[in-house]
Amino acid sequence: MDADTKAIASWLVGARDAHAAHAFIGDLAARLANRVQLTSDGHKPNLAAVEESFWVDIDYAMLIKHHGEPTGALGRYSPGECIGIEQRRVEGRSDPAHVSTSYVERANLTVRMSNGRAARLTNALSKKAKTTPTQWRSTRCTTTSSGIHQTLRCTPVMAAGMTTKVWELTDMVKELEDCEAQQRTFTA
Repeated sequence: MDADTKAIASWLVGARDAHAAHAFIGDLAARLANRVQLTSDGHKPNLAAVEESFWVDIDYAMLIKHHGEPTGALGRYSPGECIGIEQRRVEGRSDPAHVSTSYVERANLTVRMSNGRAARLTNALSKKAKTTPTQWRSTRCTTTSSGIHQTLRCTPVMAAGMTTKVWELTDMVKELEDCEAQQRTFTA
């Protein structure tokens, strides 16, 4: 996610493992034309994926959060309160003032709150892997293409210069159909 425009450059629904990290970071690298500063959490597979996909053409840092003991019900999904953070410069010349995962975490919260299938610990959670990407595409399309961002005063894709208008429902349906047709082409 671009910190300035809030546009989502790449996303992936999948396991949190090395294979998914390589697929996600590889897709991200293919979409970017310029050197960027990238921040990720402390997930170790991201490090190898970034090195493989970007080589040395990136300013990369990891933001590792340290959590205390969870409060509330035992076995709760959410971690305990964040009691500290650690920044690690991994590659390039990342600016410590811009090392942050807050934007993407806020976007994930928006998705979870606006789409019951993405919410945690509910009976609306998508249990079939094939329905999750479609739901995510739909929510992402709505929040980035037709939703006016409060601080930007336009949609994220307008701020990124990818479109000049707020998308209507017909625009989103066409985009979703195009994405699904492209996905069928890759799997056929």
